[in-house]
Amino acid sequence: MASTVADLKRGEKGIIKEFPEDVLPIKLLELGCLPGNEVEMIQVAPLKDPIYINVNGSHIAIRRSIAQQIELERIEDTTAP
Repeated sequence: MASTVADLKRGEKGIIKEFPEDVLPIKLLELGCLPGNEVEMIQVAPLKDPIYINVNGSHIAIRRSIAQQIELERIEDTTAP
């Protein structure tokens, strides 16, 4: 099972792999939600929707249903003891 943006916990990062065509709104693509870009989970709203992510220095709020469709490869934290 592939990881998605919605699977990240606060502070975790990943590299966007792929998503089905026409899944993301054009605005998200313009803000940098493109394959190969790094995404970091900033915060999850109290009712788990929306979620706040950082992509290319832009903090973006997206719906969990959209985040579940953006596959990524997690970046392991190498600074942990």
